[in-house]
Amino acid sequence: MRRLTYFIGCSVDGFIAGPDGQHDSSGFDGDLKAAILAEHPETIPDRLRGLLGVVTTANRKFDTVVMGRGAYEAARASSTTSPYPHLRQYVFSSTLLPPDPKTAVVAGDPVEFVRALKREPGMGIWLCGGAVLAGQLLGEIDELVVHRYPVVFGDGIPLFHTSFALSHFTLTGSRVFTTGTTVTTYAKQ
Repeated sequence: MRRLTYFIGCSVDGFIAGPDGQHDSSGFDGDLKAAILAEHPETIPDRLRGLLGVVTTANRKFDTVVMGRGAYEAARASSTTSPYPHLRQYVFSSTLLPPDPKTAVVAGDPVEFVRALKREPGMGIWLCGGAVLAGQLLGEIDELVVHRYPVVFGDGIPLFHTSFALSHFTLTGSRVFTTGTTVTTYAKQ
């Protein structure tokens, strides 16, 4: 069965973006950049793949990406309607019209949809954001890969937006990079 991985970056205080969608990617450099390009090149959006030399690099872990409308709109602001054309792309929204033939809009229940994706053959499924979708899919997440950047936002969009629900994960890996970023991996118990 395929696995759902919430592969996400956040501030030290646990926000994936500021209140108005602001973010800071200053930690994406040096050995962290090299690790992501080597281990998860498919998480690089299309607009940056050429600049970073991963245009022809094969997907290593994921062949599908699911995202909330906010995460999609942030990628779309970079002038593309298909941010990850090298992956099967699904955007969860009840109001968005299909923006691109390579980007499917799903208006139904994300939990049932992801369960169906997990039963299909293929590589892993990447949950790239947002907080509301991550909260809805919390029970379906098999792995968390959290990039914690050395910045404090003070306020913003949290990793998960959901009601209180204690969910246990087991630490499976932790790395510290020269940028001060930590990457911590957890598996669902």
